[in-house]
Amino acid sequence: MTGNRGVVYQGPGRVEVADIAHPEFVLRDGPGVNPANVGRQLPHAAILKVVATNICGSDQHMVRGRTTAPQGLVLGHEITGEVVETGPGVEFVEVGDLVSVPFNISCGRCVNCKSRRTEICLNVNPDRPGSAYGYVDMGGWVGGQAKYALVPYADWNLLKFPDRDRALEKILDLTMLSDIFPTGYHGCVTAGVGVGSSVYVAGAGPVGLAAAASALLLGAAVVIVGDMNEARLAQARGFGCETINVAEGEPGDQIEQILGAPVVDCAVDAVGFEAHGSGKDAGKEAPASVLNTAMEVTRAGGSIGIPGLYVTGDPGAADEAAKAGSLSIRFGLGWSRSHAFFTGQCPVMKYHRELMAAILADRVRIADAVNAVAIPLEEAPQGYRSFDEGAASKYVLDPNGYLGTAAS
Repeated sequence: MTGNRGVVYQGPGRVEVADIAHPEFVLRDGPGVNPANVGRQLPHAAILKVVATNICGSDQHMVRGRTTAPQGLVLGHEITGEVVETGPGVEFVEVGDLVSVPFNISCGRCVNCKSRRTEICLNVNPDRPGSAYGYVDMGGWVGGQAKYALVPYADWNLLKFPDRDRALEKILDLTMLSDIFPTGYHGCVTAGVGVGSSVYVAGAGPVGLAAAASALLLGAAVVIVGDMNEARLAQARGFGCETINVAEGEPGDQIEQILGAPVVDCAVDAVGFEAHGSGKDAGKEAPASVLNTAMEVTRAGGSIGIPGLYVTGDPGAADEAAKAGSLSIRFGLGWSRSHAFFTGQCPVMKYHRELMAAILADRVRIADAVNAVAIPLEEAPQGYRSFDEGAASKYVLDPNGYLGTAAS
């Protein structure tokens, strides 16, 4: 079978849509593939015709040249698809199933997977615990911003939608299950958001907006979203959040104007290592800024969820320490307030089935919250540019015309 095309990283600031190999039930050598993974047989895998695949802020970190991603890497880890072929080891997934793919690749067999820590599977990435499609240092698994994609350990990894027609009606919502909705939700759960909580969400990009929507779903009384992009802040206000523009002053002062006190019950960092300062320092990159602010505005005994990405290698960092992932964090402040910190990738499988049910029952409209916009696969480079320029949208690529943007 031929005719596969995908979004390929071509160096800092450049992506292109190009012909790529059709998936096979073996992991071939290629950009970013650890030698120990080359030739890995995948009888447990399924090949998907991609229904929707999203551009993620984490992809942008690579495209900006802020990671060690190799040129030629096929991007994309937010995948929704239709099963078109299964390997001989697949028992329960069937051709024709419409499925969501967790961005975490996991085996279902190791001690971490059995403990529901699928974000740090021990068997899929020789470089480190945990893996993902189309991502730097994640084992070399081919990305899913493509017409066709392969999913290993399909019986374990794939979430089947129970009704195809109903799923297609809500596909823009359901495609968020692969990453940003569970990731935002995870940030809130680990921060301890509950009924009556006051919550500060740093960042109004798609993950921050997903976290804000999740906080409301969990019963928060007040959700305050901080950012410097007025269009994104308007998006947060559109579904019931309070907002602050961190370029206009310190977050604590603005939070006090809303709540009557400069602290919240809990905070979520949805920004990560490309953070900027606030107030007079808003134009300066300051990778520890959001973490330090979170400690400043979270009450004693509160928790801070950190789904925002932090890396061990950042060649574009402003100082040598940050290039190795070493940040100037006011840990003493957090310690003195008995804060709890929760880091790392979201274990998508821990949440995606329940969040799917919430979507199908109309309990949440996550596509509206993040302003999902469907575009053809061939327009991916423009989508990356618009996202990088601060568009208040979540771009959903439509490689095979399921969303009506291109001929199938």
